[in-house]
Amino acid sequence: MFTGKREFEKFESKVWLSSPTMHGPEMEYVKEAYETNWMSTVGKNIDEVERLACEHIGCKFAVALSAGTASLHMSMKLAGIAAYGMPKVGHGALEGKKVFCSDMTFDATVNPVVYEGGEPVFIDTEYDTWNMDPAALEKAFEIYPDVKVVVVAHLYGTPAKIDELNAVIKKHGALLVEDAAESMGATYKGVQTGTFGKYNTISFNGNKIITGSSGGCFLTDDEDAANKVRKWSTQARENAAWYQHEELGYNYRMSNVVAGIVRGQFPYLKQHIAQKKAVYERYKERLKDLPVFMNPIDYETSEPNYWLSCLMINKEAMCNQVRGEQDVCYIKEQGKTCPTEILEAIASINAEGRPIWKPMHMQPIYRSNPFIVREGNGRARSNAYMEGGAADIGMDIFTRGLCLPSDNKMTVEQQERVIEVIRSCFE
Repeated sequence: MFTGKREFEKFESKVWLSSPTMHGPEMEYVKEAYETNWMSTVGKNIDEVERLACEHIGCKFAVALSAGTASLHMSMKLAGIAAYGMPKVGHGALEGKKVFCSDMTFDATVNPVVYEGGEPVFIDTEYDTWNMDPAALEKAFEIYPDVKVVVVAHLYGTPAKIDELNAVIKKHGALLVEDAAESMGATYKGVQTGTFGKYNTISFNGNKIITGSSGGCFLTDDEDAANKVRKWSTQARENAAWYQHEELGYNYRMSNVVAGIVRGQFPYLKQHIAQKKAVYERYKERLKDLPVFMNPIDYETSEPNYWLSCLMINKEAMCNQVRGEQDVCYIKEQGKTCPTEILEAIASINAEGRPIWKPMHMQPIYRSNPFIVREGNGRARSNAYMEGGAADIGMDIFTRGLCLPSDNKMTVEQQERVIEVIRSCFE
């Protein structure tokens, strides 16, 4: 429990990590769905969400679904078929196949691989963007040359090194599935994320840059793929007068009610990004004299959406911290701190921070899966960090990093109090 030297006044209302920001038009579109009785998985709001997604992001086709995870599942199904052909009856499209996946991400990125019978192989992170390391990906292809599908996520709204990753992917005849759930509105060399893969995903979950409370979109330039997803997501019903089913389907379509919220949010995407950017830059400026650094951005190639502001503590400024599977402890040292202490300090004033995503290769469910670092087998080097050597980078970022309150409605005064609390942890 945090017991700092200084006392800080608590916020009366909680300052959230990242909460929905409503503007008014959302309710009008929901009301329209209610009054016209279009409450199911068809309606004008859905059509408009798909149109707006294509318009804002720059893809040819969008399919509105119940969640970003549903889109990733459909992407995995399509990718498996594209790479390996139609599966046997009763088998997933990736049955028995390995798939290279970002290691530092939420598990929704990789679970759909397993839904389709595949085996995720986790590729280590790099420090420049906290995303998949192109050198580790190249090493992975040396070890597993037959892999034909790569799933790349853009962590916390910062684009990965797309050109370098794509060069490796194309060299080995594989295809890219892009998870842009966290990075909607971010650009890489002037092009929106969500357009670089053969099959792509954005999310409208409750804490994302714009929201529908839930929902997501499948994005592609492949009309046949979009049509397949439309069919599969509505239980794969055939064009017959009765309910005819000839392949496996899913109940994945977005409702017209949720679509009304998303439709009303789209005009505010740039505003939300600008607000998030101001939060990030204020943290960066006010914390620059501490032994920390913010989640990195390569401004020469990328403009993130600044979804979450994160910081990482310099190694020499870390106090002793030990994490178990579900608990954590640390020893306070003068002039030093750790993510746990800072998170407890933030929580003590009624604000919400969060640990960095725990890398997938460290998760109990995936602990036996292959994990590749740029030097080769990451599992063989699992104790490198503790021994003082070059760690797997995802573990290092998880150990020393945390997500700060990044709500776009947070006032300057509220953020300044959070900053003072962070500073107190180094006293």
